[in-house]
Amino acid sequence: MNRKVFLLPIILVICHMSWKSFIKSYQSYLKIERGLSQNTIDNYSFDIERLCNFLDENQIEISPIKISEETLQQFIYEISKQVNPRSQARIISGLKSFFSYLIFEDYRTENPLELIETPRIGRKLPDTLSIEDIDRLIGAIDLSSNEGERNRAMLETLYGCGLRVSELTELKISDLFFEEGFLKVTGKGNKQRFVPIGKLTEKYIQIYRNTVRNHLNIQKGHEDTLFLNRRGKQLTRAMIFTIIKDLAVKINLNKVISPHTLRHSFATHLLENGADLRSIQLMLGHESITTTEIYVHMDRKHLSEIVNAFHPRK
Repeated sequence: MNRKVFLLPIILVICHMSWKSFIKSYQSYLKIERGLSQNTIDNYSFDIERLCNFLDENQIEISPIKISEETLQQFIYEISKQVNPRSQARIISGLKSFFSYLIFEDYRTENPLELIETPRIGRKLPDTLSIEDIDRLIGAIDLSSNEGERNRAMLETLYGCGLRVSELTELKISDLFFEEGFLKVTGKGNKQRFVPIGKLTEKYIQIYRNTVRNHLNIQKGHEDTLFLNRRGKQLTRAMIFTIIKDLAVKINLNKVISPHTLRHSFATHLLENGADLRSIQLMLGHESITTTEIYVHMDRKHLSEIVNAFHPRK
């Protein structure tokens, strides 16, 4: 047997182990130093695993310290056949972050993705619901069940406070400051912010707490978690997605919606009613106002009405 052929599987295993150790260190960095959520860390890791699989399939034995721009270009070219430009851009961004970490830790001196261009993608405008659609959605909840009271409180909180789904699942009773009219929200990167809460949302949270949550057999470690499943544990993100999608089907809403749709609707309706972008940015927890500015593109008719009403040369 050819010695090179015999050694190749061993080399590939060693190569893969090398990648795994770097990925593990990178995951620790993302969690401890950057404070990212487990969901975000999993997404970053998945992109690197994709690259590892590509190297294995093509019998390329190279460590993350030695991998070249040419090999990565080959990987991106193959990936472009499988995913859309938006996903491709996300993968490139994730890998750039990984190699920047290797530079930060002095394993590399340059980022092999530095000159690789991200595919151009149009700015995707978020889906929104009208106020009437949101009323119909929440009105379709079956309040005869214990889960109904909980679901109404959750949807009112998502829409009334503009929370991300992960922020909703992580919300604690100790985060409720009803007397002051705020929720304390822990967002991306463990950054905390205070979000105003309306009387209606507060009312439905209190109904859920007093009539449903108080009677649950709450599991250890979940005593302070606000929204719980029937077994007394924290709800999963997937469960909230399912609840909202089922309600959309129930009211024959011809849109694909998610918890994020309620967050987008919160921001859009505030803008339409005269709120300024800086205030919306603070409530949504956007690090950059550029992210918030996407809502400006949603209702040009509303912006035209503002100019016509308030500009001195209308």
